[in-house]
Amino acid sequence: MEARDATAVIKKEDTQRYSVKPVGAIVSNNGEEQTANAAPKEDLPQTKSEMERIFGFRKEDLISWHSMVTLLNRPADPASLGIFRCLFGLLMVIDITQERGLSHLDFKYLDGAPVCRFPLFNVLQPLPLDWMYLVYVVMFFGALGIMLGCFYRLSCLMFISTYWYIFFLDKTAWNNHSYLYGLIGFQLTLMDANRYWSIDGLRRPSIRNAHVPLWNYTVLRTQIFIVYFLAGLKKLDADWVEGYSMSYLAHHSLFDPFKLILPVELVNLLVVHGGGLVLDLTAGYLLFFDVTRPYAFFFVSYFHCMNSQLFSIGMFSYTMLATSPVFCHADWPRRFFARFPGFLRAVLPLTSPDPQPSTSCVYNTIQSTSSNPRETPPVAKAPKLRLKHKLGAIFTILYITEQLFLPYSHFITQGYNNWTNGLYGYSWDMMVHSRSHQHVKITYKDGITGETGYLNPGVFTQSRRWKDHGDMLKQYATCLHQFLPRYNISEPEIYFDIWVSINERFQQRIFDPRVDVVKAEWSPFRPSTWLMPLLVDLSPWRTKFQEIEGSLDNQTEIVFIADFPGLHLENFVSEDLGNTSISVLQGKVNVEIVEEQKNYTLQPGEQMKVPAGAYHKVYTVSEHPSCYMYIYVNTTEAALQENFTRLYELQERVRNGTETEPLPPELQPLIAADGEDGSEVNATDPIVQLFLKRQRRMKEVKKRREAGAAERLERFAVKKYYTIRRGFLMTAIAIRNLAVGLPSLEQLTREVAFANMKEPRAEANQDERLKDEVGHGEL
Repeated sequence: MEARDATAVIKKEDTQRYSVKPVGAIVSNNGEEQTANAAPKEDLPQTKSEMERIFGFRKEDLISWHSMVTLLNRPADPASLGIFRCLFGLLMVIDITQERGLSHLDFKYLDGAPVCRFPLFNVLQPLPLDWMYLVYVVMFFGALGIMLGCFYRLSCLMFISTYWYIFFLDKTAWNNHSYLYGLIGFQLTLMDANRYWSIDGLRRPSIRNAHVPLWNYTVLRTQIFIVYFLAGLKKLDADWVEGYSMSYLAHHSLFDPFKLILPVELVNLLVVHGGGLVLDLTAGYLLFFDVTRPYAFFFVSYFHCMNSQLFSIGMFSYTMLATSPVFCHADWPRRFFARFPGFLRAVLPLTSPDPQPSTSCVYNTIQSTSSNPRETPPVAKAPKLRLKHKLGAIFTILYITEQLFLPYSHFITQGYNNWTNGLYGYSWDMMVHSRSHQHVKITYKDGITGETGYLNPGVFTQSRRWKDHGDMLKQYATCLHQFLPRYNISEPEIYFDIWVSINERFQQRIFDPRVDVVKAEWSPFRPSTWLMPLLVDLSPWRTKFQEIEGSLDNQTEIVFIADFPGLHLENFVSEDLGNTSISVLQGKVNVEIVEEQKNYTLQPGEQMKVPAGAYHKVYTVSEHPSCYMYIYVNTTEAALQENFTRLYELQERVRNGTETEPLPPELQPLIAADGEDGSEVNATDPIVQLFLKRQRRMKEVKKRREAGAAERLERFAVKKYYTIRRGFLMTAIAIRNLAVGLPSLEQLTREVAFANMKEPRAEANQDERLKDEVGHGEL
């Protein structure tokens, strides 16, 4: 594949510089030799082995250290790398204002706010707010410099130093693609990606359109191959193969075309899970070979375009789309831009087919022992390797080895292992695990008085990721231990009772609720003893879950619980849940009704009702884990839906003239709301208010869904404009504060209000957004 990437024709006047002998030759990009005495090409035929034709190198290139260094530093066309550099820089410029958080930086790092943070190293803390804006300014100009190829090395250092600082500052924001951005930024710092279509090339003609060593492409292509292939290996997990990881995706409208020929269950199993597995395992290979690359482009592009609509993953889908052309022959931009009209050539990348030599590359010289090459075949002379060539090869080998090892290094960092291995973000286990949290309770105990109380889950935090990670839970408990004495709670002990379901299993505890996490030991290299094991033996019950849920009506909800022997669940049933019962599936439980001070023992197959508006406790008294389920109906919501149905039917009868009885005053707004002007109608009855509010919201949603492409594009552009606008205005305020000091409070208030300004329609609809009128009480 690399045959045309690896070498290129060198101009005749340049051969003297890179050939030891005057009669030396440089191998051209079609494998033929171009000698200094301008011998005809047909005089020096070259034949390629099958391996070289397919992979771009020979077996002999790998048999020694010298030949391997020569291979990795072989000259390659800089065009493809330069285009990728430009695209990556552009995407990072956009990403900084969005997923990196420039537009809402003041909410995250507000000075003086009591916030628990989760850095990788506890000594790492955010700077004051105005200085954090300055950090983002440095990162922004670094990304801009990468895009333009302007002061390239400095721009890369500006970008990666600030990027990794922000990345390590908050583990709750970690994900695989944010980690990938940092890796690519680090790679570009060491590459010669400013040799093509860059401002540096205009400033320094010596590097303009110069060759880059082959290892630049090798590292980048291997990195993308690892992202795909290891993501596929991680998806060989039984939960993914059996269709439990992302089962909810099959109901998305993007999969409607598949539902025309397959039921939803098979769409979930074959398309969502099976298709994702096959694509990740094969994408890297298909992109590598010329024959399969067009098919890979189609499937990979379709895959990433779908992901951009399914998930809120920022620029990741577009970044992966930008990496696909890197697998093509490195001169593809020259051939592509050569098709554009001539008057555009001044602003387009170079289309000249002859890159100039570079000292970063190793050129094979060929020495002829006779003036007639037909009589004596030319002899290849071993090139002289410099230190930079050897360092490039060493970096390539070490980096690829590290990237292959790190996703499986969890046996070292055992303290970060929970039900899933390692810190989420560098293992490429993308979308393999989905979680739902049913019950979270934080209990504090005064270390002196013994008084106990409860904290609102998530107090002093801006994230919910701490619920699933022992290292973050330890940091959170330590932070609460420091904050609670401000509220007259001395030497507090902190206990967590967190119930989680992973990939549609039973809801179960993830951490031991009897352990004071403040005093609990935690080390990054030892397992956490207070982590409860995942009850994988109960995984086959998931098939039974589907059968039970399929037998229920639309108003009945169900929650499946598993608990350990010797532990109990303390639960409060909301008054909205007027018909709640417990049914035992496995094991033996003892149900205590707290107010009645009565106990009931339940065996498998037995059930009982629990009173609403009261506490009860469920003790597991069997030797093995118990399994039971709550079955409940939200009677308040059911009654509300019934009222909504009656009001809708009444409104329809009024519209078609079949309603003969006059409407009472409290229902008169139903007639007034039938207009098309969308104005709000004053209603005194709370049920009518909710009904009309829901109708307005439904009309708004329908209007947005039926909007044309132009209107959707306008709405998207306006939304992004105001988001980016706020980020830049708040940055300007912060830089002004650093330069000349803080203004008066009144002026600062006006400036922030101006930055917060939104489009008129968004402000008008802000108060009309329908909230959940009634929510399921947390069991």
